[in-house]
Amino acid sequence: MTQSNGPLQEADERYATLLNNANAVRALCSSVEGTLGPKGLDVMLVGQNGDVIITNDGVTILDKMDVSHPAAKLLIQVARAQQNEVGDGTTTATVLAGALVQEGVAQVTRGVPAAKVVSGLLQGIAFASEQLQARSISLNGWEDERLLRAVHIAGREQADIVRLVMEAGRAVGWERLQDDRFRLAEAVVAHEKADNECFAGVLLKQKPLQREWLPERRDCRVLVLQDSLEPEALDEQLLTTEAGFQQYMAHRSLFIERLERLRELGVGFIVLERSIHPEAEQFCLDHDMMVVQRVSREDVLHVCRLTGAKPLKRAALAKEPSALSSLLGYAGCVRYDERLERVRIYGREAGASTTHGREFLDEGERQQHASHAHAPSPVQVTLIVGASTREVVGERARIAQDAASALQAAVRSGVLPGGGTAELAVSYALERFRETVRGMEAFGIAAVAQALRKPMAQIVLNAGFNPLEKLEEARAVQTATGSDAVGIDCDTGAAMDYLAAGIVDPAAVKLHALKAAGEVAAAVLRIHTIIKMRSDA
Repeated sequence: MTQSNGPLQEADERYATLLNNANAVRALCSSVEGTLGPKGLDVMLVGQNGDVIITNDGVTILDKMDVSHPAAKLLIQVARAQQNEVGDGTTTATVLAGALVQEGVAQVTRGVPAAKVVSGLLQGIAFASEQLQARSISLNGWEDERLLRAVHIAGREQADIVRLVMEAGRAVGWERLQDDRFRLAEAVVAHEKADNECFAGVLLKQKPLQREWLPERRDCRVLVLQDSLEPEALDEQLLTTEAGFQQYMAHRSLFIERLERLRELGVGFIVLERSIHPEAEQFCLDHDMMVVQRVSREDVLHVCRLTGAKPLKRAALAKEPSALSSLLGYAGCVRYDERLERVRIYGREAGASTTHGREFLDEGERQQHASHAHAPSPVQVTLIVGASTREVVGERARIAQDAASALQAAVRSGVLPGGGTAELAVSYALERFRETVRGMEAFGIAAVAQALRKPMAQIVLNAGFNPLEKLEEARAVQTATGSDAVGIDCDTGAAMDYLAAGIVDPAAVKLHALKAAGEVAAAVLRIHTIIKMRSDA
């Protein structure tokens, strides 16, 4: 005699979509959670053409994975959002999102309405964020050892990269790092032929047109065109007529006059977003004007910030000399680096300190031109990260970007004890908060409390210890000592004070990871049905 399984089948069908999504999220999380913590290992990504990437960077792994499930794609958005906002902590954000989905699904399958679970989850996320914010520790400037430790951990203990990032941070300045519009990680450049280097300037990947004859210019004005440098174009049919030919000759003459005006204004370096006309190329070669064409919009803006130039259209060349002069920038030195096959651009300071080399302007002209240029923006730096192979240099660049992002996040928001210790302490605070909440939303808050233990549990598991045992041990010591910074030593398995050991994370990394994870988990838990759209919808 067999027992009927009708109610069980009915429940499975009711939660079929939710369970399917949860399984996809679980599978995706398993691909990155093994990289978490000091004992985490790397992942090897293999492309269809045999390309290989070895990394433990969460966003790189998720970005390169072949993923088709829509819920899994939502989870990838968590990593991207974390990367775009703070540039570090993508694995933690992904693991947290997966844990929130898992705990939320457990509550829903117990019979708690999904809407109540989501409402409680959002309340729990808000409470936990307040608790983490209140526990953050402000830094006391560049001499604060916790800043160096936060960069050291994000830089995966690679001392040369940490030194490079700290040097760049000091060059940029504390105030600039707090500017939301500035991203120090964007200054990182990788090159397999280079040694590690930080210099105050911009590196362009294009080669200058006349590099064999003019590898360097010093103390010169800079013209930046988000356009091509060429005469006004005419219709081909019009050129077959006498009037059209006369018009072409007039445009050509005017174009040469404008090039001559640029020379008179002291322009020695021209950056073009598009191409250059052959006649203009010859003129620039004849008058020692270095030209770099087809520069990306992003690099064009970097040059403008460094030199104080304004990005112009071709029509701006028709302006009066005095008006055009005020739109030009100034570079102390522009040099083609043959080894890197890149163009280095140095700002005003490099030119002022230059006492040797090829001079094109006398002192009076230099001061006059410098006074006409716009005041350059704060220091622009470039961090060049080198290694022996393309695969390795790519990974080192990602590590440098993580370290630079951690530096900036720590300066902005302070630090918290790392290793999941702060999240563990907040999870118990959430349980006490849950007791004050009436209604079924309390189950959602309980789900957040459980999910917050996941980062430390995964770190302990990756170190080879039993997470259930070690989390209870850490919590007992936290309660006995009154410190939220107690965690587990991944070498010995004993309890240790993470703050005293210098294991800290930027507060902004943890706060944004929790926020992004909560938003995606809530979205996944709300999905009741998946319907395929028409191709033309």
